[in-house]
Amino acid sequence: MNATPPTHLPLGALPIHALLDEVATRQRLDFGHMAAESKADGSLITACDRWSDATLVRGLGQLYPGEGVLSEEGEKRIPRSSAYWVVDPLDGTTNFAAGIPYWAISLARFEHGVPVLAILDVPPLRQRIVAVRGQGAWRNGNRLLAPTSQGPGIGCASLCSRSIGVLQRLPERRFPGKIRLLGVASLNLVSVAMGQTVAALEATPKIWDLAAAWLVLTELGCPLRWLLNNPASLRAGENQADTDFPVLTARDPETLEIFLPWAKALQEGG
Repeated sequence: MNATPPTHLPLGALPIHALLDEVATRQRLDFGHMAAESKADGSLITACDRWSDATLVRGLGQLYPGEGVLSEEGEKRIPRSSAYWVVDPLDGTTNFAAGIPYWAISLARFEHGVPVLAILDVPPLRQRIVAVRGQGAWRNGNRLLAPTSQGPGIGCASLCSRSIGVLQRLPERRFPGKIRLLGVASLNLVSVAMGQTVAALEATPKIWDLAAAWLVLTELGCPLRWLLNNPASLRAGENQADTDFPVLTARDPETLEIFLPWAKALQEGG
């Protein structure tokens, strides 16, 4: 598969976009009508999560035969195929189930252990972010600029619910930003690349939470600091069900250094 950027090919022309359109439409229709239940790890799942996962996995298998799929609600082992997909069918299930209109569909295609094509669809906002390794990133077909080229940041920083405890671990230091908790790991991270926040700290993201955001951040020049495990070291056959990839990302290296003490507090807190 040639990862052609959407500036050279109309956004809807790639077959994968039709598949995403189908899933995004169903999610918008189901929003506000889904009961949630708890999974073994305490996170929530709905019938729409399951349908979305099955539809994406089946659709990718038809579009790209021979390329394995790792998905949050399905097979969680790194596929043994040379190219494979990492899927989070509905990132932000708690928001979705609670009637908060902010969630995402996350897809990333990996080659040689790193993402080469990433798509983040935000159904309630009708936004689709695409990144292609070495070629850049786009939102709804419009090229995105690095956050450093958009002028000074607005001073907001994203924390997840499991990382907010770092504020108590450094009581003598003022946190260098206004705090935002968006409730969607992939969008928490990619908010930095979009210029919506200056930094983001995630305590327990899984590979499906961060796969697409990782490439978007990389393509827009945002540094990442892996605090425990590095997803670049994934190996075929590994089970990712219980592996976390805590990470700090920021708009530029200088901002990363400013937030690093809180990342270290998270790392030392275990």
